[in-house]
Amino acid sequence: MKIIGTGLIAFLLFVIQKVVYERLWNRHLRVTLEFVQPGIFEGEAGELLEVVENQKRLPLSMLKVKFQTSRHLVFSDMSGSRTTDQYYRNDVFQVGGGERITRTLSFIGGKRGYYEIKGIDLLAGDLFLTTVMIERRNTDCHIYVYPKPYESREFWLSLQQLNGEVLTRRHLLEDPFEFRGIREYQSYDDIRSINWKATARTEDLKVNQKNYTALQTIRIFFNIEDTGVLKKADCVEASLQIVAGLAEYYLTQGIRVACYGNGTDVMNGEPVQVEASAGSGQMERIYKALARIDTDRLVVSFSAVFGHRLMQEAKETMTFFVSPNAYESFVKQISEYHAAGQEYIWFYPVRDRHEPKLPAEMKRYVRVLHLVK
Repeated sequence: MKIIGTGLIAFLLFVIQKVVYERLWNRHLRVTLEFVQPGIFEGEAGELLEVVENQKRLPLSMLKVKFQTSRHLVFSDMSGSRTTDQYYRNDVFQVGGGERITRTLSFIGGKRGYYEIKGIDLLAGDLFLTTVMIERRNTDCHIYVYPKPYESREFWLSLQQLNGEVLTRRHLLEDPFEFRGIREYQSYDDIRSINWKATARTEDLKVNQKNYTALQTIRIFFNIEDTGVLKKADCVEASLQIVAGLAEYYLTQGIRVACYGNGTDVMNGEPVQVEASAGSGQMERIYKALARIDTDRLVVSFSAVFGHRLMQEAKETMTFFVSPNAYESFVKQISEYHAAGQEYIWFYPVRDRHEPKLPAEMKRYVRVLHLVK
């Protein structure tokens, strides 16, 4: 009888603990994933914090935390994980009552992109691991991997050569708040600039001279359409790196930079359009826009989207094109732009030493950049 009684008590305790765990295992259980850095560059290291906090007295002898993210985030600790088209992670915890556990998962940003972790799967067992409870939780966890600004001797020499031209072509406007001196009146002077006191004193018309303020906008248009039989994925990525390099170079000089391209933004499905600014956050806006481009999606027609903007907003700007392909419609668009009296520079990345086939009249405006292997 004692054996039977002991067995009944054990069975009753087993059933009670099972019911308790089924009802309470996920109460006051906090599980979060958070990237330490909001953004990193290609090839840089980042960290993902995995935090499990059991805010109740009931211990969890087995808790599995599962999630998936892009395989382009290369984690150093591969235990409990596998990689196919995605990176799948499965971490196991033993969490006592009132205990908090934090794990830091290190990784490398292997490729430019915008990466998310959209959900967490939690699996827990009772004390005897005879029952498995499952819960799916949504999470808002993301990181930007920015394109690394393009670096090469060819690129640097081109920028140095162009810098003087850009600076001398700045549109000079008189600043009404900066007084520089007085000179004699000329027929083209605005009558509102006449200094009447100086005129009365000298009995000749005199005008105020103002200092000049330099206003210049750099426009960067990129076309990453890649419809050829042989894809140029490396040249497309290099194009985005060149855009980043150009933007960074001129923003550091205090010049306003705008960025437009036919790459598709993964968040809104629209082509990239970052309006001109020289503010402190402009470079970050451009980096994020470039990171969010999904090159696997079909790009829109460059001429259809940017043709009007290109022709109508050309005054008082310096325009750069970045593209690894010379498709007929794109070459025609640039030719029409030049025929309208506008100058430009086209950065053209190639993977070998062969020069691209372009119309003869274009070659002086094209800077071919050979990818370094």
